[in-house]
Order: sequence, then C-alpha cells, then structure tokens
Amino acid sequence: MAKKKEVSVEVKLRALYDLQLIDSRIDEIKNMRGELPLEVEDLEDEVAGLNTRLSNLGEDVSNLETDISNKKIAIDESKSLMKKYDEQQKKVRNNREFDSLAKEIEFQELEIELAEKRIKEYKAKIEQKNEVIAATKEKLTKQEQHLDHKKGELDAILKETEKEEKLLQKKSIEFAGSIDDHLLQAYSRIRNKVKNGLAVVSIERGASGGSFFTIPPQVQLEIANRKRITIDEHSGRILVDAGLAAEEKEKIDQLFS
Repeated sequence: MAKKKEVSVEVKLRALYDLQLIDSRIDEIKNMRGELPLEVEDLEDEVAGLNTRLSNLGEDVSNLETDISNKKIAIDESKSLMKKYDEQQKKVRNNREFDSLAKEIEFQELEIELAEKRIKEYKAKIEQKNEVIAATKEKLTKQEQHLDHKKGELDAILKETEKEEKLLQKKSIEFAGSIDDHLLQAYSRIRNKVKNGLAVVSIERGASGGSFFTIPPQVQLEIANRKRITIDEHSGRILVDAGLAAEEKEKIDQLFS
C-alpha cells in the first residue's frame, strides 16, 4: 500500500472538519427518517405474526371439523351395530345371550351419547375460534393499512434524500481517505462516543461548539495558529477555529449546492 503523503496540521484539520460536515448532514438525513424504519419493521413483524396466527387458527378449525366428521362416522357405526344386535336379539335361544346383546346395545348408546357430546364441544370451540379469526382479520386489515401508510412516509423521505445521501456517503469515504488512519480512528471513536456525533467542533464565543466551558485565550490562540491538533478537555472533541470552520462550511455548501 502506498504511503500517504505527509501533510500539514492545517490541511488535516480542514479535512477533518470537511468530513464532520458531510457526516453531520448524513446524520440529519437519518434523523429525518427517525424511527420510521423501525416502525415499518415492527409493523411488518406484527403483520407476519397475525398471518401466522390466522393460518394456525384455520388449521385448528379444519382439525376440529375433521374430528366432528370422525365422530359422525363413529355414530353411524354405533347405530349400525345397534341394528345388528337388535336383529340378533330376535334370534337368541336363551336369556344370557339376550342380556349380552342388550349390554352391547347399551354400550353403543353410550358411545353415541359421548360422540354427540364431543361434537357439541367441537362446534363450540369452532365458534370461539371463528370469533378470534374475525377479530384477528380485523386487526390485520387495520395494521396492513397502517403499514402501507408508514411505508409511504418512509418511501417519500427515501426518495427525497436517497440521491443526496448516496453522494454524501461517497464523499465521506473520499474525504476519509485523505486523513491518516490514526487520526481517522480517533475521529470515529469520538463520533461514536458523543451523543450528537460531533467529533470536530469550532470555537464559538470563546467556548467549544455546544459547550459552556470557556477555552483559555492562550489555547484559543494555539488553535487559531493551526500548528497542532487540540482536544477539548471537557468534551473530548477536536477543536478548530471559527475562521477555518466558516471557510470549510462555505466550501462544502458549494460542493453540494
């Protein structure tokens, strides 16, 4: 890999501040999207979950209907057996055979009674599940409409900002490539640590941007000389003078205008 050309501290500071301006604009675009991507993802998960639930409920109803059919077949079989035993009773030779067949008929009557009871239970369960299916379908329709609305919002923002964001991402990589690895790592580390992603800030009214801690005049002079990289002892951010910041902001604004 070719060694990066040695550059002055001022050039490094300008490159860092340019990168910060570009990355801050990318942050602004992401903030415009806000929680929308997560909301869309959550709604997609919920819709998928509701569809799975409907599928499972439909399967449950189908299984119960099969159970009802099986019980009806069992009832028909019991009735057939009862008819058979009844015919046999007419041909018996003694009371013992008659009583034995009577017990078989009684057993089949109990089987029919139990099967009819089960059918009633299964029908009640189907009714309950159909109520849940209706409520789930209603909720699904509502959430699908909500999802479509949120997707529309997100698509509109993406359409509006996609071109700019791609250009900014490209320029961010390009500008990062002009900064030595050690400095770039420090910049990334600070950016990840601070809440608003500002790793490089200018001095405003004697304090670092976004801070209330005054910077001593001697330190301000050193920063204005641009001979070394200064870190704010309170916020941990890299500091640049207001003049450099204004020049670079104008340059970046023109670049993306």
